[in-house]
Amino acid sequence: MKPKIVIVMPAYNAEKTLEKTIQAIPQGSYDDIILVDDFSKDKTFELAQKLGFKALRHDKNRGYGGNQKTCYKAALEAGADIIVMLHPDYQYEPRLIPFMTGLIKEDICDVILGSRIRTRQEALAGGMPAYKYFMNRLLTFLENIVFGTAVSEMHTGYRAFSRKVLESVPFEKNSDDFVFDQQIIAQIVFFKFRMGEIPVPTRYFKEASSINFKRSTVYGLSILWMLFRFTLHKFRILKNPALQSKG
Repeated sequence: MKPKIVIVMPAYNAEKTLEKTIQAIPQGSYDDIILVDDFSKDKTFELAQKLGFKALRHDKNRGYGGNQKTCYKAALEAGADIIVMLHPDYQYEPRLIPFMTGLIKEDICDVILGSRIRTRQEALAGGMPAYKYFMNRLLTFLENIVFGTAVSEMHTGYRAFSRKVLESVPFEKNSDDFVFDQQIIAQIVFFKFRMGEIPVPTRYFKEASSINFKRSTVYGLSILWMLFRFTLHKFRILKNPALQSKG
C-alpha cells in the first residue's frame, strides 16, 4: 500500500517565497501540503489559501517550536505515513523530497535530515554567516558526542519523519522556541529510532528566515542545557519528562 506523504510548512512572513517553494516541489512526490501560519504580518496565509492547499493560522505568534507542534499534529490527523518539514522560505531544496521520503518508505531510516554541511567552503559560499557555521559545527560536534551519533549537521530545518516517530516521541513537551529542533532529535536518539541524512545545498539570502546573533547565542546556551538534562536522564540522575515514553 502506497504511504501517504504530507508536507508541513511552518510559516512566518513567507509571502515573498512561498509560491516559488511550492512550484519547486516535484509533482507526484506528496499527497497533501499543510501550511501553519504563525500569525504573520504579511499575506502568507491568504496566499496559501489562494494556492489551494490546506492552511491553518495561529491567533497569536507561538514560536517556531509551537508552529511545528501544530504542523505535526495536523499531519497525523490527516493520516500521514511520512511527514516532511519544508520551510516555505526556499532555503531548502524541495526537489530532494522524493529521496528523503524514499529512504523512509523503503524502511532504511525512520528520520532523515537534510545536511547543508559538506564542506566549509560550500557552506560559506552558500551565504551561511561565518559565526553560524562555526557555532553549527561546534554544537553538532558536542551533540554527536553526547548522543553517540555521527551526523554532519544537527541544525537543519529540513527533515522527514515516519509516522511512528511522531506518534512515539512526546514532542508536545518540547519548547515552543528554536531549541525544539534539537529536543526532538534528543527524543529520536533516546527512543532509538534510525536517523540518516542526505546533502542539500546551502542557501542564505535576504528573504530566507534566520535568527540574529543574540537569538543564536540563546539558542546555543539552550542546547547546552538540553544536553546536560539528556545526560542526567540517561544515567538516571534526574528524570526529564520530555524523554519519557508517551505510554
